[in-house]
Amino acid sequence: MKRALVIRHVPREGLAGFREPIERAGYIIDQIDVTDANFSAIDLREPDLLVMLGAPFGVYEQTHRPWIACQRRRLKLRLDADLPTLGVCFGAQMIAAALGARVYKGHRKEVGFAPISLHEPALASPLRHFADVPLLHWHGDTFTLPDDVDLLASSNLYPHQAFRRGANLLALQFHPEMGEDKRIHDWVGEMHEDILEAGQDAQELLQQYRQLGPVAAAAGQAVIREWLAGLTLPARPDQSVPQFAGQYRESGTKFTASPHV
Repeated sequence: MKRALVIRHVPREGLAGFREPIERAGYIIDQIDVTDANFSAIDLREPDLLVMLGAPFGVYEQTHRPWIACQRRRLKLRLDADLPTLGVCFGAQMIAAALGARVYKGHRKEVGFAPISLHEPALASPLRHFADVPLLHWHGDTFTLPDDVDLLASSNLYPHQAFRRGANLLALQFHPEMGEDKRIHDWVGEMHEDILEAGQDAQELLQQYRQLGPVAAAAGQAVIREWLAGLTLPARPDQSVPQFAGQYRESGTKFTASPHV
């Protein structure tokens, strides 16, 4: 039985459109919040697939969020083992940092729908499904490109939008999981300042989401579906009762799985 572990950094983030292709590929999905008391004890090499979601803060904010350094160290062990790993937005920045790149504040916020420019390595990769598709961007940080990776995509504002290393590592700065998920209203309400700093209008952004979101989400699902099919999964011992199973919500001595990922 294959298991995917989703690391959620803030409650408003979720797998959204990525849930369907991950489940269809045969994974049981578990989730843990970084605020969970058990988070620091998890060996990130255990799950067959690791997915790290977005966040409104920076990888460099380790003084105020000590779990960032802890997650980064454990993530490096997973990446060193070349285990299947997907990062979105903050998750992509975390991958870059674990690979030795510098993550830093960008010159401006990038918020709203816009297409990306695909580089040559992407044209024969799953990311070809993103060609000419406006995708949701929502970030203000960026990163230098790690060594030994393929740059897959850029935008007009930021050159490093997606990269891969081999078949098992994919980092996406933008949000192709979002397009139909209703949590967009939480994003708009809780990150309104980002919208203003990017020179956008909240109502226009929601209108774009209704018009462009379904196509973006469909492209995102196609990319993840194809990427999962090309993974190289290592041989594993029996994991019928993995240590990370469930959402790791404390309930006495039990953990309960979440239906809303």
